[in-house]
Amino acid sequence: MTGTGPPATNEAAAFDAIALGTAIQRRIGVKTSRDEPLARFTTMRVGGPADLFATVHNVHELRAIVRYTRDRAIPLTLLGRGSDVVIADAGIRGLVVQNRAEGSQLDGESYVAESGLPMARAATETQKAGLTGLEFGLAVPGTVGGAVWANAGAHEADMAGVLASARVLDVDGREAAIATADLGLSYRDSRFKRARGELILEATFDLELAEPDLIKTRLDDIRRWRQAHQPLGMPSAGSVFRNPPDDSAGRLIEAAGLKGTRIGGAVVSEKHANFIVNDQKGTATDVRRLGDQVRAVVARDTGIELEYEVEFAGDWDGWPWPD
Repeated sequence: MTGTGPPATNEAAAFDAIALGTAIQRRIGVKTSRDEPLARFTTMRVGGPADLFATVHNVHELRAIVRYTRDRAIPLTLLGRGSDVVIADAGIRGLVVQNRAEGSQLDGESYVAESGLPMARAATETQKAGLTGLEFGLAVPGTVGGAVWANAGAHEADMAGVLASARVLDVDGREAAIATADLGLSYRDSRFKRARGELILEATFDLELAEPDLIKTRLDDIRRWRQAHQPLGMPSAGSVFRNPPDDSAGRLIEAAGLKGTRIGGAVVSEKHANFIVNDQKGTATDVRRLGDQVRAVVARDTGIELEYEVEFAGDWDGWPWPD
């Protein structure tokens, strides 16, 4: 989830969803809907409505809708697969665009993927082509664009290790291929988290040749590990906190006796302590309050301040709110 336009505000009167939706449909050919509930577009299954919502299906539509909204200073938020994000119960002001630009192509040992392509599909496509390096993507629930934005990783690998470059649309509407060395990638971080006006259109990966069956074995191992250690099949946003240096957020949370701790419909997973699952139709407020409680207990017991890995998007003005 990234914001690529002016910050959204509570001045809803200045945002004419009907006029904007009509203009986008007429000029770009992308359908829109008003007051669209966002919970079903997120893996945590929480979140209020978007003032206006649209889904793009290719880079051309994505580029066009971003340029159109920027030229008119319209608040814009991009949503990928809806993982790693908790959308406020009050929703998101302005326009929310779901990125389903999912094209990809192979060129020798290079693999080019549009930013809306799911990482899991990137892992399986490259496996079938006999290219190794993206197996960890099977354990990343988001898109290629989101994975670059966060330098996502799993199973002792991350995007920085295989990414060659990213094609980016800058704040002035210009496109450029930017080498990995210039993306500011570090543990779960990149320059895109600070340069909010930059939009990732596609990514190019440098991979290596390997036997497809050997790569498939690695993918099967990752699937089995996830099934054994993570609460798959239950609504969650993925890992809630970053791992602190030389330690594990899950270990710290479990050591604090917090597995099974509940607020409303949200609970710390019994299977993996660094997951909060929404197993009883909880709210975004439940999730964030529980996360804050976990942080407070771990800090009290260990002196370590856990940092959120999930993003909190939308109207959280005034947080923390009184009970």
